Amino acid sequence: FQLSTCLFFRILLFSGLFHASMRVPVYVTLFVWLLQDAAAHQFTEEEMSSIRQRVKSMFYHAYNSYLDNAFPYDELRPLTCDGQDTWGSFSLTLVDALDTLLVLGNHTEFQRVATLLQDTIDFDIDVNASVFETNIRAVVGGLLSAHLLAARAGMELEPGWPCSGPLLRMAEDAARKLLPAFQTATGMPYGTVNLLKGVSPTETPVTCTAGVGTFILEFATLSRLTGDPTFEKVARRALRALWKTRSDIGLVGNHIDVQSQKWVAQDAGIGAGVDSYFEYLVKGAVLLQDQELLHMFLEYDRAIQNYTRFDDWYLWVQMHKGTVSMPVFQSLEAFWPGLQSLLGNLDAAVRTFQNYYSVWRQFGGLPEFYSIPQGFTVDKREGYPLRPAELIESAMYLFRATGDHTYLQLGLDAVESIEKVARTPCGYATIRDLRDHQLDNRMESFFLAETIKYLYLLFDPDNFLHGGGTSGVTSWEAGGEGGQCVLGAGGFVFNTEAHPLDPAALYCCSQHSQEHQELRDLLFSLSRTPGESNNQSKTADFPTGQSESIALKAGEKRKTPPLLSCPVQPFRARLSVLGQVFTDSS
Repeated sequence: FQLSTCLFFRILLFSGLFHASMRVPVYVTLFVWLLQDAAAHQFTEEEMSSIRQRVKSMFYHAYNSYLDNAFPYDELRPLTCDGQDTWGSFSLTLVDALDTLLVLGNHTEFQRVATLLQDTIDFDIDVNASVFETNIRAVVGGLLSAHLLAARAGMELEPGWPCSGPLLRMAEDAARKLLPAFQTATGMPYGTVNLLKGVSPTETPVTCTAGVGTFILEFATLSRLTGDPTFEKVARRALRALWKTRSDIGLVGNHIDVQSQKWVAQDAGIGAGVDSYFEYLVKGAVLLQDQELLHMFLEYDRAIQNYTRFDDWYLWVQMHKGTVSMPVFQSLEAFWPGLQSLLGNLDAAVRTFQNYYSVWRQFGGLPEFYSIPQGFTVDKREGYPLRPAELIESAMYLFRATGDHTYLQLGLDAVESIEKVARTPCGYATIRDLRDHQLDNRMESFFLAETIKYLYLLFDPDNFLHGGGTSGVTSWEAGGEGGQCVLGAGGFVFNTEAHPLDPAALYCCSQHSQEHQELRDLLFSLSRTPGESNNQSKTADFPTGQSESIALKAGEKRKTPPLLSCPVQPFRARLSVLGQVFTDSS
């Protein structure tokens, strides 16, 4: 130990790092972490099964507390044992938890809740709702996920599922309520919309970057499943408008005016206000097999690595100059190692994850803001809203990619710390201050949607959502017209609220729509009189088929086979291990 310590500080000294005051606490903490975990505990299957049962118990304690004390409100208040509406009065926690029920194997409750929601949720209400939160959480993302998992849950299906179904129609209705927000000069959406009246004339045009760029997963899924291109079209228009606003050095800021395209907050980073924008570029590229989205992210990533990366931390910098503006780590940044692993950048992902894990071990949770120079929390940002989900999601991806049980140890640490600090007689409470573990009277819906789900999946490597293992390989479904589509066998892509989406379902339904469109075009061409204009028979300028056709002109034929023609191979074999998101010829 003495020799290793001496060598460590000599390396710091000669590299100049020892004199860089902002790095010393980080390196010392990381070094101690590495020494303590040099030989990570190897979890047996019996231990992993036991932890899964503990996670289940946590879920049902929170879930039953919500049903008993808070339903039909959006959220549970665990200190006063009552409920409150927060994001729009949608029984948000119940819908957000729906697919987690299936992950835990509770088909009966999934069926009961899915049926209940069809009878109780009404979107024709005079409520101002967050466009971003309504999309990613229960209302659109959660309903889409539940719809795609309905067969596995044993629900009665409509003919043609997954291209039709009551939960899909509910998701479509909710998304249509959001469309007025996209009616701006730039195509970038407002942050809030009234579900009954549309956008208020007094609504601010300023919204965060993530609020502009976090729609492509859900909206493209809707378009591919329903055959209505409107949703994917508005999401892509917003993405392309945002892409054009990047600075000369390739960065985007934190808040933008959606009417004028002027940056209001010019701090560039990967944390709060920006995070899910980058996440959706990568996951959208995977879900849709889309080169355009991947190109956008890779261009951003070059700038991020050049200007914001600092010894495997990512700081906030001025978007035009690249100068450091905030040397802090934010808990929402913890998704980044998982994103890196999806692209095959495992070495960088592991190093960054180790930094983030060192913060976790210091406090037993991730504070919202952590000062890297001081090695401590930032004043008034010491809270921990039971959202280790980003870090646990990264741990899940990295464990599947490396097999390193250190990531399982993080999961066990999370279970124990949440149980010890946050558990109350009525659920689990947000931690107001990690320094003294004061509690706040709130349990946000993502605790059941993300934190519990990722904890369970981390310790359940054979779960069907991983697209591998005993249950994952053998438990696929047939779908589409005539049941000719293979669904659920190629892995799932999680949205930023941990709602899984099946790429095979998108391909199945979009192929069905494309074939119907070709048939309609053929019948129309046969019915035309000689000399009639050909312009009417051209296809629309927006694809109902694969995303590759976005680059095609109207009426142009695809020259190569679709990238996802037979999605039977588990995605994890190409993503988490090899980092390969496209076919070799692409």
